[in-house]
Amino acid sequence: MSESTTRAIEKKVQDGVRISDEDALYLFEHGTLAQLGKMANQVRERLHGDRTYFNRNFHIEPTNVCIYTCSFCSYSRLIKNRGEGWEYTHEDMMEIIRSYDDAPVTEVHIVGGVLPQFDVLFYEQLFKAIKIHRPDLHIKALTPVEYHYIFKKDKISYQEGMERMKAAGLDSIPGGGAEIFHPEVREKIAGDKCNADQWLEIHQIWHKLGMRSNATMLYGHIENHAHRVDHLSRLRKLQEETNGFQTFIPLKFRNKGNQMSHVAESTVVEDLRNYAIARIYLDNFDHVKAYWPMIGRTTAQLSLAFGVDDLDGTIDDTTKIYSMAGAEEQNPSLSTKDLVAMIQAVGRLPIERDTLYGVVEDFTDHVFEDEYRGYLDLPVLN
Repeated sequence: MSESTTRAIEKKVQDGVRISDEDALYLFEHGTLAQLGKMANQVRERLHGDRTYFNRNFHIEPTNVCIYTCSFCSYSRLIKNRGEGWEYTHEDMMEIIRSYDDAPVTEVHIVGGVLPQFDVLFYEQLFKAIKIHRPDLHIKALTPVEYHYIFKKDKISYQEGMERMKAAGLDSIPGGGAEIFHPEVREKIAGDKCNADQWLEIHQIWHKLGMRSNATMLYGHIENHAHRVDHLSRLRKLQEETNGFQTFIPLKFRNKGNQMSHVAESTVVEDLRNYAIARIYLDNFDHVKAYWPMIGRTTAQLSLAFGVDDLDGTIDDTTKIYSMAGAEEQNPSLSTKDLVAMIQAVGRLPIERDTLYGVVEDFTDHVFEDEYRGYLDLPVLN
């Protein structure tokens, strides 16, 4: 690795100067874990100090039956095999909502498969019912993959569709469905659903309505480093225009039970390098999140030294998307004490947030000594 090139990139990061696409590709191909961690941690601490965020949330997955056949997906079942899946009614989902009436959750995350009966009216009625029942519950729901399908089916524009979703009570949209934007990869792993331009356009429209969303990237399969940089570049460019993205979430490809089971998964070292480069490159994103159910608690703790400042939420064993693909956490549920202890064990400061990063409670001075057992014994970061 050229020391002069490395020093030049390190100087940019130290001075808060944006790195180029060429710099990012260089870091992917030549950056050592130590170098990347140092730079990413500089950015992370410049933005957030030791603060590390989490929220109290739960998931509703309306169905795992889907018209699409993404080769990386272990979650969905084709319509011809719908007997192997589930399809919730409105009442099924409202029953889940009501089960949390006495819980201090702040967010419901709704995302699932794509089916004709789950159309615009279905989701309008669902969002309205949730808001009538519990107005304070933040609805983060549906990816552009789902919106693209239901708007096309109902013959309405993206603009009209997103305006109707907002009017019905939708508060923000998650980052799923992005996969890899570059057509060389996207057409191979998810060619029958919305393309990169359509995914970005739906987020753009949502942002221009004054609303917020997240963004993801599915990495560690058949893509190369240039494809990752292209993906990050498109996100950074849209953020430059709208400033509507809150958080970037790298999603690790898991190879259990899908058409890409022959593809080896990325190593923990590569996971951490990917987090770090994303944090260094995405200078206009406030947050980088590690989704702990997918990578496991130990790697999630490690990621806090590689640019990550958010560990998602309590989840409460309500998502199957990654556990069905062989994720580290087969029963993803953590208490608030668990998350606080995980964060404190590596010398960071735990902050419970709402979806829009308002502080719900600062757990900096909370100590749950009995909860430290079983977590990674890492040195406190200076």
